[in-house]
Amino acid sequence: MRHEPSAIENEFWQQVRDRKLGGFKFKRQVLIGPYIADFVCVEKKVAVELDGPLHDAAYDERRDAYMRAQGYEILRFKNEDAGWDFASVLVTVREALRAPSPNPLPHMCGGEG
Repeated sequence: MRHEPSAIENEFWQQVRDRKLGGFKFKRQVLIGPYIADFVCVEKKVAVELDGPLHDAAYDERRDAYMRAQGYEILRFKNEDAGWDFASVLVTVREALRAPSPNPLPHMCGGEG
């Protein structure tokens, strides 16, 4: 995708760039450890993967397990699925972004206890 993104990847990027999806910032091609995620909302730790026809399921499982261990939620959509449409994908992504963070930061008190 880095050099020649697919039409679906281009379209998804147009829908989420510049905080267009609920005000959340997305980045493309984000390095998470040794892996690269297609699209990531770092603030909410949501990674969106748009899979083309050449995907290795075993590799994807290892990659997803690593990213989940880092606290990321992985949303995976297959490009070739019949009936794949941006409206339903964007609804799914928006719902994940609006969900409470799974690991909230601890409450910090001012002063000494």
